[in-house]
Amino acid sequence: MLLPDVSVGKRLQVGLGKPFPLGVGKKEIRGSAYIQGPMIFGSSTYWKGVGACVMLAPLTNPESPKPSISGSISACGSFNSSPYTLGVYGPTAMFDELDVNDKIIAADNIQSGGDIIAAGEVKSQCGGHVLSRKKNIPFDMEHPTKKGWRLRHVCLEGPEIGVYIHGKGKGNILEMPDYWKGLVREHTISVHLTPIGHPYVLYVEKIEDNKVYIGSNISFSDEEIEYNYVLHASRYDDDLIVEYEGTSHLDYPGGNEGYSFTFENDNMERLVKEVAKERILELEKLKEKENGN
Repeated sequence: MLLPDVSVGKRLQVGLGKPFPLGVGKKEIRGSAYIQGPMIFGSSTYWKGVGACVMLAPLTNPESPKPSISGSISACGSFNSSPYTLGVYGPTAMFDELDVNDKIIAADNIQSGGDIIAAGEVKSQCGGHVLSRKKNIPFDMEHPTKKGWRLRHVCLEGPEIGVYIHGKGKGNILEMPDYWKGLVREHTISVHLTPIGHPYVLYVEKIEDNKVYIGSNISFSDEEIEYNYVLHASRYDDDLIVEYEGTSHLDYPGGNEGYSFTFENDNMERLVKEVAKERILELEKLKEKENGN
């Protein structure tokens, strides 16, 4: 049948659809529809076969105006340059996996109750903070005791680009992770030991071959000795300048490439500049008004 228009007063049902989920008899829902699928919306040339229950493609109907919403959501200056294929107003729920072949642009927060796993880098602040580069999350502030100087710490707030490991050990040899051989400077390794159960005397005999050799006032062979340990070390790429002379983080002598900053400097400077710019514009308008009179 070729019909110019089809009007369904109560429900539309295509396919078996049993048991019917939208009510029957007095419980039926007027204006509802059940379609068994698969269905294609938009251009059918994008789909070479059945790809899903509902398949969407760009709108190519020559009788329809082109979608007016294009690139309305932005993040970090990135816009979708083409019209949307699917538009949704109101909250949307996904109860299973969401596979995206290209980027996700969100104008607000993305929240997850589970893990976020990425094959590439994890970035924030529009690319200013790359998670794999620990040195790019410093805290830069006015020096608390030296006027005209500044202080820079790296997260966790401390005067080094460092790493640490901690845990519980037994015996007189504590093996460090294998990757520490290429990550940290061995001479910067510090070891903190706390005996468990008894007040043993524990001390570091030597550190070599990526191992910490532990001594004690009693023989390790006589009694099982347990201890908690914390190891700190500086990374090979630690080039942090902790104290430097200046009035702004822009005076940092090591250069700021790869660094991002806290509210204390970046946002305050931005706000001051914005307020000053607005004030200048107001004064210029006032001057023009006075000259016009």
